[in-house]
Amino acid sequence: MSKENNLLPGPRIIKERHKLKYRSTECLNCHHPLDISDTYCPNCSQLNSTKKLAFNDFFNEFFAGIFAYDSRVYRTLGVLLFKPGKISKDYIEGKRVRYANPYRFYLSASILFFLAWSLTHDFDDTFEVPSETDIPREEQVKMTDSILAAEGIERPDVGVILPLTDTTKVKDIYISEEAIDTMGYWTGIGKKLNLFNKFYEETEIKSPDRALDSLKYTNTTSNHWLYKKTVDANRFTSEPGLFYDYFISKLPFIIFFYLPVFALFIWLLYIRRPFTYMEHLIFTFHNQTTWFVLYGISINLDSILETNAVTGITTLVFLFYLYKAFRRFYGQGRVKTLVKFIIINIIFFILAIIAAIFSVVASFAIY
Repeated sequence: MSKENNLLPGPRIIKERHKLKYRSTECLNCHHPLDISDTYCPNCSQLNSTKKLAFNDFFNEFFAGIFAYDSRVYRTLGVLLFKPGKISKDYIEGKRVRYANPYRFYLSASILFFLAWSLTHDFDDTFEVPSETDIPREEQVKMTDSILAAEGIERPDVGVILPLTDTTKVKDIYISEEAIDTMGYWTGIGKKLNLFNKFYEETEIKSPDRALDSLKYTNTTSNHWLYKKTVDANRFTSEPGLFYDYFISKLPFIIFFYLPVFALFIWLLYIRRPFTYMEHLIFTFHNQTTWFVLYGISINLDSILETNAVTGITTLVFLFYLYKAFRRFYGQGRVKTLVKFIIINIIFFILAIIAAIFSVVASFAIY
């Protein structure tokens, strides 16, 4: 038993801590009975040592952990990128110690990808909100004509351009809470939102408590939330980058929860094959991780070269990679794999659109 225990994994960094004089007959972690010859606990794999931790122990174990992880990362990356489908096949066959955990590796790759994305994409340029002066004069004149016509007023001067903002006041549309309670649910919500929006535009009061008190509305959870969302909507309209930044920061976790749903459809498509749902899920996470790695590299190259060509080439490379991964992992012929590959991609994009809409709404709701 002692020989097997000596083969158990553990950091062999400081020889002093492995000496027999520090051995115990009981594991300090799980209290499992030990023999003095046991280097590691057979129950929890902790090092059998009673030596007090020294300052250099911390640094030695810290760097050993990094290098041990990196060795698996390098091995995982090499197989992941250059042997499509192999890492998933190895993993489900039990060859797991040599590779990084697929779920943790996915999260690491996704966070690094979105960090690279945020550094190479300028959100202010992407979401530039035009001001009134950006609207062509001809358009402003047409808008002025429509406002004057609605009021039954003749144009006093061709050169006059009215302000393009809505001149309706809160007092013009104010409806008491009692009156709203007599309306249908959605009609009442619409009236409240309109009132809250107009009140915020006039007063710029961000505090829901102050706003509801001024409007003489009950400070209920729903009223508080509706007013807060009205304020958020106005902020995002003037500064869209705020919400974009927030949404992008949540994408790694949104995709993390989206992939299990996608894996379910792969399982249904390959239901006659001898694979469990979890094996399909591992395959899905590995492919998504590859996408993050490839596109992370391509967007950085595009940023350096000031082009979009690298990303375009990467898309074609990844599609071919994905086809090869399906073929190797599921072991089917070219025609079957191609048909299922096309079906899976159609399903992926439909689910992605649904997930994106749901995620935007949910992200705005909890912002």
